[in-house]
Amino acid sequence: MKLVSKALLVALVLPFLAGCGFQAIPQSKNSTEAALAEVSNQYKRRADLIPNLVNVVKGYAKHEEETLTAVTEARAKATAMNIDPSKVTPEQLAQYQKAQSGLSQALGRLMVVSEKYPDLKADQNFRDLQAQLEGTENRITVARQRYIESIKEFNNLVTVPPTSWTNSVMYHFEKMPQWDLNPDEKASAEKAPEVKF
Repeated sequence: MKLVSKALLVALVLPFLAGCGFQAIPQSKNSTEAALAEVSNQYKRRADLIPNLVNVVKGYAKHEEETLTAVTEARAKATAMNIDPSKVTPEQLAQYQKAQSGLSQALGRLMVVSEKYPDLKADQNFRDLQAQLEGTENRITVARQRYIESIKEFNNLVTVPPTSWTNSVMYHFEKMPQWDLNPDEKASAEKAPEVKF
């Protein structure tokens, strides 16, 4: 009789545990941390390429020292800040995003400078590095999108019943902050681009 009652108890409890977020919540948290780590990885890849790009441009654009210095300083700020995906706070995430957007803006100015130098644009090394940076920016965009999606999934698990009940009883995880643009980037992104022919 005891064996039958234990088997019945297990048969009743297992479906509840499988559908209540018992495993899904921590798995989702791990996925979100991994997605943020991938965003950081892609930013590191970009930062590693920048010294090569700056050196190639330096050879052609000796008069553009201010722009090159800005890129170098922005890279230093961006690489100086590291975040621990398992312990990220909204404030840390905002600071990290701000440092990375500063680097993006400096790279944009560097690409504009390159338009002034036809020899530089034709140089194979510069074109290769530019292609690498463009590819890296695309990878960053994909990594950020995956991170945004994983945060949404995690936040749904910890706030929507029935999994939120499991979270409130067992895990006590808070909603994670969502990736967002800083105010300067938002203002720039919301402004329609000017098209001139």
